[in-house]
Amino acid sequence: MAKGYWVSVYPAISDPERLTAYGKLARPAVQAGGGRVLSRGGRVVAHEAGITQRVVLIEFDSFEQAVAAYESEAYQKALVALPDGVERDFRIVEGID
Repeated sequence: MAKGYWVSVYPAISDPERLTAYGKLARPAVQAGGGRVLSRGGRVVAHEAGITQRVVLIEFDSFEQAVAAYESEAYQKALVALPDGVERDFRIVEGID
């Protein structure tokens, strides 16, 4: 079964403190959904049209598990805390089996 991944890129963060508050809610929701954080805001070397801002990569045992974690009540509550001042490109992708 192919793994699932959450990939988030943050082109703009105008309120880092509120993003931290979101993270405090999101982290346990992700862990409860079986997610493992592989990268969170480390160094980035961007090529072509890429951006060097914050990137978060989370791995799940399956694509379905990744979707279910996003749709969970706990993560939806965390999303409410995500500040308006944060621009985020978020997607769930299926890995190669």
